[in-house]
Amino acid sequence: MERIAIVTDSNSGITQKEGKELGITVLPMPFFIDGELYLEDISLTQEEFYEKLKHDADITTSQPSPGDVMALWDKLLETYDELVHIPMSSGLSSSCETAIGLSREEDYAGRVFVVNNQRISVTQRQSVLDAMQLAKKGKSASEIKEILEENRLEASIYITVDTLKYLKKGGRITPAAAAIGTVLNLKPVLQIQGDKLDAFAKVRGWKHAKKTMLDAIEKDVLQRFGDQKVYLQAAYTCSEEEAEKWKEEIEQRFPSYKIYMARLSLSVACHIGPGAMAVACSKVI
Repeated sequence: MERIAIVTDSNSGITQKEGKELGITVLPMPFFIDGELYLEDISLTQEEFYEKLKHDADITTSQPSPGDVMALWDKLLETYDELVHIPMSSGLSSSCETAIGLSREEDYAGRVFVVNNQRISVTQRQSVLDAMQLAKKGKSASEIKEILEENRLEASIYITVDTLKYLKKGGRITPAAAAIGTVLNLKPVLQIQGDKLDAFAKVRGWKHAKKTMLDAIEKDVLQRFGDQKVYLQAAYTCSEEEAEKWKEEIEQRFPSYKIYMARLSLSVACHIGPGAMAVACSKVI
């Protein structure tokens, strides 16, 4: 039998195709759109999602069913000795807690290790890559889980939204605040660090919003992490053209870093809408 299987969900931004190329398994996240079930990257593409979002479809996030999770684990454990499962942040979805509960069942105890390191999108993807490297270095599944969870807070994502519509829809701001913010061209900068999506700053216009995000990342790199090496990443729900320009701005600010860029998780996009930009960092393990 092979040694350790690595499992994540599509909130990592890792596609089914990329998962096969990397040798990992990607569990598709389910969405209900106008009452119909869709699976990310299986029956729902990024383009289809944003088209439905643009037309005000009723979109709700969900989590993989326990039966689907266990069926996947059972299949992998026919080939692998152990399994490391890296779901999206426990603070943003109950899918992590569900997986942890399932891993305590007799059939999985000591073989399935669910990582609760509170990551999503590009930082979750980096955790998957870290897990793969740790496995190659001979670490056990329990050791990989321990190392990733020890570093749970060693990452940040800063996001600026294009419209306040979806924050209002999700109850994160009041209709009155959304109306005033729209008139004044206010751009909230949000932060994901640990288990929450929180307000970080509120500025006027895209130019100041981008500068605020880059300043925050620079402070993380220079002060928070200091001599420790970090990865820098970019993410977006805006157009490809706008995303490339955003990546160029990050590269100009941090010329010694190679920037990885990907679309933001659809689960995050549900709450922030199209047109958003983000920058992230995570400590090199």
